Amino acid sequence: MGILNITPDSFYAGSRAMVMDAVLQRAESMITEGADFIDVGGYSSRPGATHISETEELQRVVPVVETLRKKFPNVILSIDTFRSEVAQAALYAGADMINDITGGEDDKMYAVAAHAKVPYVLMHMRGTPQTMIQLSQYDDLIREMINYFHVRIERLKASGVKDILVDPGFGFAKTSTQNFELLNKLDSFRVLEKPLLVGLSRKSMIWRTLETTAEQALNGTSVLNTVAVIKGASILRVHDVKAAHEVIALTSRLI
Repeated sequence: MGILNITPDSFYAGSRAMVMDAVLQRAESMITEGADFIDVGGYSSRPGATHISETEELQRVVPVVETLRKKFPNVILSIDTFRSEVAQAALYAGADMINDITGGEDDKMYAVAAHAKVPYVLMHMRGTPQTMIQLSQYDDLIREMINYFHVRIERLKASGVKDILVDPGFGFAKTSTQNFELLNKLDSFRVLEKPLLVGLSRKSMIWRTLETTAEQALNGTSVLNTVAVIKGASILRVHDVKAAHEVIALTSRLI
């Protein structure tokens, strides 16, 4: 899954595209490198990100989804949003699935996914991008996360959503130490019997550990993506599609 941020402030500058020509160029590059999905997001979810209105988010993502759908009819388009109105508009414009970082905090989101009969990515987080740094206290991280997913999966099923993917939410309301614990125990989530989407790409757990920057974190990303695939990840959400495609090609020879 290639990341396409229609934002001016996402943490990794290489993922940002605000002008339509740049959007199309980046999308085409990711598809050429082997992306099966393009994840379009108009609201930066980095820690402390600037809050924007629903109207602005709609203005950012809907024209992009419409254009990508016409230009690349065979790629799977995902809308990365926690707002049901944005999700609904993007689906109408041609998106194929919903990627919701809040796990359904918008109480209309499950109904939107059910009505459209599209896959829904259920992510674990606490709070908002503005507050999540302060919400990383857990008594038992893995157990609490699995309970979180069990409850929401049942709610999704009751709402009529049939295609559910799980994202453990690396970096969302979790410290660096907790992120590494989560990666080490990633295979614990097999108990949910859902495809696992993992987003580790260039995150601070990598570049802070290596004492470098997000721009220099590709090798570290590939290392941790390799671990994630071996431990059960079904989809890698990445900024660098070619490198991730190589990770999958090589690890598939081991499994």
